Amino acid sequence: MNTASSPFDLVPAPASVSVADGSFSTSGPAAVSWSGPDSSREVAELLAEYLRGDFGVAAAAAAASGAGAAAVALVQTADPAPDADGFLPEEYVLTVDPASGARIEAPSAAGLARGVQTLRQLARAGSGAGALVLPACRVEDAPAFRWRGLHLDVSRHFFSADDVCRFIELLAQHRMNMFHWHLTDDQGWRIEIKRYPKLAQVGSVRARTLAGHHSKWPHRWDDTPHGGFYTQEDVRRVVAFAARRHVTVVPEIDMPGHMEAAIAAYPEIGAGYAPVRSVRDRWGISKEVLSLDDACVAFCKNVWEELFALFPGLYMHIGGDEAPTTAWEETEKAQRIMAARGLSSPRAMQSWFTARMSEFFRERGKRLIGWDEILEGEELDPSSAVMYWRSHHKEVDISAAAKAGHKIVCAPTSFTYFDYYQAEPVSEEPLAIGGLLTLPHVFSFDPLAGIAPEARGAVLGGQGQLWTEYIATRDHLDYMTYPRACALAEVLWCGSKKPTFADFRRRLAVHAERLAAQGVRLRRGV
Repeated sequence: MNTASSPFDLVPAPASVSVADGSFSTSGPAAVSWSGPDSSREVAELLAEYLRGDFGVAAAAAAASGAGAAAVALVQTADPAPDADGFLPEEYVLTVDPASGARIEAPSAAGLARGVQTLRQLARAGSGAGALVLPACRVEDAPAFRWRGLHLDVSRHFFSADDVCRFIELLAQHRMNMFHWHLTDDQGWRIEIKRYPKLAQVGSVRARTLAGHHSKWPHRWDDTPHGGFYTQEDVRRVVAFAARRHVTVVPEIDMPGHMEAAIAAYPEIGAGYAPVRSVRDRWGISKEVLSLDDACVAFCKNVWEELFALFPGLYMHIGGDEAPTTAWEETEKAQRIMAARGLSSPRAMQSWFTARMSEFFRERGKRLIGWDEILEGEELDPSSAVMYWRSHHKEVDISAAAKAGHKIVCAPTSFTYFDYYQAEPVSEEPLAIGGLLTLPHVFSFDPLAGIAPEARGAVLGGQGQLWTEYIATRDHLDYMTYPRACALAEVLWCGSKKPTFADFRRRLAVHAERLAAQGVRLRRGV
């Protein structure tokens, strides 16, 4: 049966759903069995936790045996290595038989994990405590894109490790697989680096925060210190939480710009254009950047060495956006560095630095990814991936980047910036950075639009952005993320085969109640 006519309100829509008569129901203890590599056991244990938490089912995971049928059987048919870009296959087949129960079969644990989220949406509470009902069906499913992510900025406003885990849990429920953690910026350094303790001690606290919108003059401040950082133990907990859900955490340390918080802690790494004495207390772009002398580059590599040990994923995000060249143009120190390195222009300072970092990452078995400004200047190492955000910049040629060998993640402002207002009149919405991004417009996003057909194979997928200049609470974060992230999840999972917006909206009406039942304060009526 075509997804568009399916009676099941699944978000995102699976590739194929066949509906059968009847249902499978269970009450009392329910077994979740697993077979295959040990990674399938971990998914089975997670499903048992979900069933206990979602429905009060007395569920337990155990290896498959001939002793008795399980309510849900997870079958991993292979143990593949990640592909050249770091991804496992995620296809799965989910069947529910009225007599024998549910079965999820996949070639990898990642595929089992996606099937588990579909099963959770199919399940209904039965009559009586701890009873579960699953409608008879067959779901055959696979994602259109390998990178399906959400980004969270914790620099402008800090969110606890528990809040971050909750954010990951919700994106995993939508069969997303990438969490981009924007850990540092001018307004706060949020991660412990043991070699440089002042990054957290000094760089994590700003004295005050702008009250009202940055565009309104005169500026006003709340005069309340804002701070917080993650210990390395916090980071390990978040990464482990994500890994159980087969979500990869991509850390971002933005450099060589957006580094005022780090420079406040260690002034010697700054270019010296505008002396930084404290963590930046306003939004916008700072002209102060890293000096990029040898000591500064060593500092950056030392920071990343500690991060490599914390984040097992392939991709490490170096930022690279909005780094003005003013300091490199106008300071004597920068001119000496340029001359010594034979660099032709101030912009070449950043491309030289990006090339050094890309080589350093590659030597450590990691892959550099950055915002599309890293394409500027001298030719970028083809192993580096590019995150495309400047949808309004015609000079950003993604097709050319793809043809040059770069892998691409599409994150354009015009479709994926969830810090934008989401309805008019904006005066009736919570304060936001600006712009307008409605639910239908997110749903209309095509990551491949405008990219030459021969270059489309380089597109890994896309991601939504939550910049938090104007998002200070968990409820507000929920409101700005959902339901727009639901629409993006459907775009990235279904690709060109996504159902109509009318069908999505029908399913979303039911799905919104699932989210609300979990305490998600999503925006209604869009």
